[in-house]
Amino acid sequence: MSVAHLPDGSRGVAHQLLARPRLAGLLFWAAIVFYALNLVGLVGTVVVDSFGTAWFGSLLPEAFTVRWYQFAANEHDLLELFQITLEVAISVTVLALALGIPAAYALARRQFRGKHLLMGLFLLPMLVPPMTYGIPMATLLYRVGLGGSLAGVVLANLVPVLPFAILILMPFIEQIDQSLEAAARMLGAGRWQVFARVLLPLLIPGVLTAGILAIVRTVAMFELTFLLAGAHSQTLVVALYYDAFAAGTRPTQAIDAMAVLYMATTLVLLVVALRFISPTQMVYRPRG
Repeated sequence: MSVAHLPDGSRGVAHQLLARPRLAGLLFWAAIVFYALNLVGLVGTVVVDSFGTAWFGSLLPEAFTVRWYQFAANEHDLLELFQITLEVAISVTVLALALGIPAAYALARRQFRGKHLLMGLFLLPMLVPPMTYGIPMATLLYRVGLGGSLAGVVLANLVPVLPFAILILMPFIEQIDQSLEAAARMLGAGRWQVFARVLLPLLIPGVLTAGILAIVRTVAMFELTFLLAGAHSQTLVVALYYDAFAAGTRPTQAIDAMAVLYMATTLVLLVVALRFISPTQMVYRPRG
């Protein structure tokens, strides 16, 4: 029955019920458009300014140039910055996966006293502001001679990334049927054979998800890297901070050029992540 065939009293109520989803849809798309315009405006302003010569009171800069990128290249060894950034990100990711896979397996498969307390401790580095534990941790690492070194930067970034990787891996392990492991043991497979031939192949989507997201998180990590980085262990985000806030004056266009390089790096990592990982893989779906 259509709305037109309803009684007069019910017709108004029906129109109100039909209007609510339409209003919700309009508000949703209005919010999406507003967010997109703000994002494009903020990012576009930085990109345009990094290529502009002078930009005062006009829609676009007076002229365009690439000299600000040349200026940034002269101020920094960009190749070394990219190399250090990737070395830190890859090292942290490899260590997080090497330690996180067995830890996630134990938490997903075993029930033991104090498990919830241990899970809470794992969550602390992700919930507490990095500066809260970063300053005493940096003090300790400087005392043992790791401050200002690449190893110190890697260890500092491993603190929040390791529980991050564990929490990503746990749902993937929980979705693997335990009967497959039991069947492999009944056929004579040892513990390492079960891991290498049964568990690991089924866990590859989770490992890829945790690995690539750990790389993106490490590249974006500023506070802990800033506290431990030295002259030869700075990552791209720390160099960008020094350009913006260090003593002396630098052209704002040169700072924007460094920001564009940093955004391009993270964008490439995001594209790689979406190329190899489907977002639906990161959603936990319990076994039926």
